[in-house]
Amino acid sequence: MVNKKSIDMCNQHTNSIQAPLVSALLHYKSKKDISFHVPGHKNGAAYSWTAEIKEIFGPILEIDVTEIEGTDNLHQPEGAILEAQRYAARFFGADQTFFLVGGSTAGNQALILSACTNPGDIILVQRNVHKSVIHGLMLAQAKAVFLTPEIDQESGLATIPSITSIQRALERYPNSKGLLLTQPNYYGMVSSTLANIVELCHSHRIPVFVDEAHGAHFGLHGDFPNSALSAGVDGVVQSTHKMLSAMTMGSMLHIQGEYIDRMLLAQRLTMIQSSSPSYPIMASLDITRFMLEAHGESIFAEPLIAAQMLREGIGQLKRFRILSPNLKITEPQMAEERKVDERQEVKLDAQQAGAQNVYSAYDKQDPLKIVICDALGIWSGYELQNRLCEMGCIPEMCDERYVVFALGQGTTTRDADRLLAALEQLSMEETENKANDFFTWNNCLVEEEGFEPVQFSLSVMSDEKTEMIPLEQGVGRKSAEMIIPYPPGIPLLYPQELITEHILKRIMQLRELNATSLGACDPSLKMIKVCKL
Repeated sequence: MVNKKSIDMCNQHTNSIQAPLVSALLHYKSKKDISFHVPGHKNGAAYSWTAEIKEIFGPILEIDVTEIEGTDNLHQPEGAILEAQRYAARFFGADQTFFLVGGSTAGNQALILSACTNPGDIILVQRNVHKSVIHGLMLAQAKAVFLTPEIDQESGLATIPSITSIQRALERYPNSKGLLLTQPNYYGMVSSTLANIVELCHSHRIPVFVDEAHGAHFGLHGDFPNSALSAGVDGVVQSTHKMLSAMTMGSMLHIQGEYIDRMLLAQRLTMIQSSSPSYPIMASLDITRFMLEAHGESIFAEPLIAAQMLREGIGQLKRFRILSPNLKITEPQMAEERKVDERQEVKLDAQQAGAQNVYSAYDKQDPLKIVICDALGIWSGYELQNRLCEMGCIPEMCDERYVVFALGQGTTTRDADRLLAALEQLSMEETENKANDFFTWNNCLVEEEGFEPVQFSLSVMSDEKTEMIPLEQGVGRKSAEMIIPYPPGIPLLYPQELITEHILKRIMQLRELNATSLGACDPSLKMIKVCKL
C-alpha cells in the first residue's frame, strides 16, 4: 500500500487520476480517532503486544475499518467506493464496475443468479468451467447445456467452444438465459472468435458472460490480447489479484449493454458477498487501477522484458518446449464434421471443410504466461514443478504435461535469470519417469449432438441413497460427489454425472500422480461416492 505523500505527488502530475477509496482510508488513519466500533483489533492496537506481529499486520490493520462515516458501504455505495468503482469502469471500458472481495467466484455466481431467476432456467455453459460456476448453477437451480470446447491439436488443450457448437445450441434452446465462457484459459490461450460469438448471441437477444479471471491485464498494453469487454461481452469477471497487483480475493465485475438487470445484479452480490467486506482488499483494487492509469504501458515494461528473456532462453534448451499458437487449422464457417475422441483431440477433415475460414483453436497467447513441457515426454508437469520448487522457483500451476509460470507487474529480469538457471540445470538431468497424456484443464467431454440440459440444485442426497465403492468399480454409476483437480479447479465429475471409462481412467491417473483433488470424500481416490442403483 502506497502512502499519502506518493499519491499526492502522483496526482500533481496527473490531474485527472485519483484513488478515492485509498484517500478516504488514509484520511481515516491520519485522524487517529478512538474506535468504539468493529473490528475488535481497534486499528491494530490488539497486535501491539508483539513487535514482530505488529510489524507484519500493523500497516494493514490501521486501514482495516468498517462502514462508518467517510468509508462508504460496498452494498450501497454513495461516496468513496462508488467513486472508485466509477474510475475503474471508465479505465477498463465498462458501463459499470462492481468491486468483489470474494474473488471471481462471487462475480461468476452473481452473473448466473441474475440471469437464471427461476428454477429450471437454461443457460449455455462451456463444460470446463471453474467450480464456482458449477456452484452458481446449483444456487440458481438452473439447467446447464454444456458445450464442448475446441481442442488445440498441437498442445491438446481446450479453448472456448466453436461458433458452430454455439449456433446449434442457440437454435435448440432459443430461450436460453445466457452463454458463459472462460477466456483466457489457465494457460493464457485466447481465441479471437469471441467478438463473433458475441455478435451471434446478441442476434438471438442472449447475453454473453466471460470468466476472464486470468485476463484482467488484457487490453492494457499493445502486446496483450484484447479484453472481453472490447469484444462486446455483457458481463466480465476479472481476478485483479491474479495478473495485476490487487490483494488476494480482490476482483472486479464489469458490465455493459442492455442485457443485464443491474439492480438485480447488485442485489445478488449482496447475497453472496460478506456484509463486512475487507477495506484493504477494496483499497488494493482502487490503487491497482490508480497505478495502471498513472503509469500506462510502462508499468509492464520489465515483466515483458523478463518474459522475452525466458522465451529466448528456454528456446535454447532442447529439453523444454514452449506453448505457442499453431495457425494451421482450417474450418468452414458452419462445419458439420467435428468429433472428439477419447483423448479429447478434435479431428477435422480439412478436405471436406474446404478452407472458408482459417484459424487456430486459439490464435493469441498471453505473453505473461510462460507454459513449458518436457519435450522428451519423460517428466510429467508434476515432476517438473516439484523439481523447480526444490530450486526456489515456484510455478503458478502444473498438470500432467505442462508447467505454467505467471509473470506480473512485480516480476523482474533477475527473476527470469534465476528461473533460466534452474531450467538449464534441470535440462542436464535424466529420469526414468514417464509423463501422462491428459490434462486437468480438459474436463470437457460432452455428447455435443445431444445438447441435453443438466439440472442443478442444492438438494442433498441422503446416506440411504448413496454408497462408497472402490474407484475401479465406478464405471456406469452416477457420481454422488464432485471430483475437482486443483489447480485449475475444474470439476472432472459433478453430482449425478455418469462415470464413464474415460473419466475413470482420468481419476486413476490423478491418483497415481498424487494430484490434489477437492470435493472427494476419499482424498486418496481409492473409493468414490456414488448413487445407489
